[in-house]
Amino acid sequence: MRSSQVFTRKNILGLLIFTAVLVLINFLPLDNYYRKIINLSFIYITLALSLNLINGYTGLFSLGHYGFMAIGAYTTAVLTMPPEAKDAYYNIEPIYDWLKNLNMPLIPALIVSGILAAILGFLIALPVLRLNDDYLAIASMGFAEIILVLIRTQFRITNGALGLKGIPRVDSYYLYGGVALVMILFMLLLTNSAKGKSLVAIREDEIAARSVGINAYRYKVISFTIGSFWAGVGGGLMAVMVGTVNQMQFTFQLTFNILLIVVLGGMGKIWGTVIAAVIVTSALELMRFLDEPMDFGIFKDGLPGLRMVVFSLLLMIVVIGRTKIKRRKSRA
Repeated sequence: MRSSQVFTRKNILGLLIFTAVLVLINFLPLDNYYRKIINLSFIYITLALSLNLINGYTGLFSLGHYGFMAIGAYTTAVLTMPPEAKDAYYNIEPIYDWLKNLNMPLIPALIVSGILAAILGFLIALPVLRLNDDYLAIASMGFAEIILVLIRTQFRITNGALGLKGIPRVDSYYLYGGVALVMILFMLLLTNSAKGKSLVAIREDEIAARSVGINAYRYKVISFTIGSFWAGVGGGLMAVMVGTVNQMQFTFQLTFNILLIVVLGGMGKIWGTVIAAVIVTSALELMRFLDEPMDFGIFKDGLPGLRMVVFSLLLMIVVIGRTKIKRRKSRA
């Protein structure tokens, strides 16, 4: 891989802009609400790029990303919670002694979270990636639900359905933005390498890729495992941002939101995914006022859920517009 392929003018400009924004926002007098939106945007950049690696670059159709995020979130929570907090919040059954006294700094905890999610992703990928298209999507989502069932039943590890509280919260742009920046660099290096080109070849025509000696199954497993690792890291970041973890936070809706970012940003597009993550996250949060009671005349109490209705309509308009633009370009 030649460095010129990675550090093109567009990539250098994008990295400089991203770094400049990360530095400058630390000097802006923003309240906690807007800080949360920005940090959440950084987390969604990491998560969306990890799913884009699987769905966009490799051409797989996985819907089980939220399961690996849950693994990462609970692992980070257990590893960073102090023993006193574990004593206080494990009410039904006490946590195992070897976990109670296990306390790690955040960065190592995030790495361990990613590794555990990657190991589980690897084990799931071995049988699941022999399936294709809709079958793969259903199987991956089924395994994610199995993960959530295990989380609900393992009281001495996850505290079951009660979830975990007392997780040391971190409110730092440098943490969430720094991880997102590392993820962007990783994706740029990977997708411009020989392995990255092999992933794209599998996506475009798997039979042709096999005919030139590419082990399609092996590369699919690698892609799924790497994507799972970053999903675990992203889940860990969500845990320390909120300060609590509950299995209700990790549902199919979460994967749908990430998949939405990938589709809007462009399958197999890095910078498009980054921009879409910021726009979608900000729009979903800033439109929350639509869920509040408002007087529409006939509906005196307003329309709960109006935010998602309006957002869905805007999404339809954007998708239809993009489709028309692509058709015009293909005809030209």
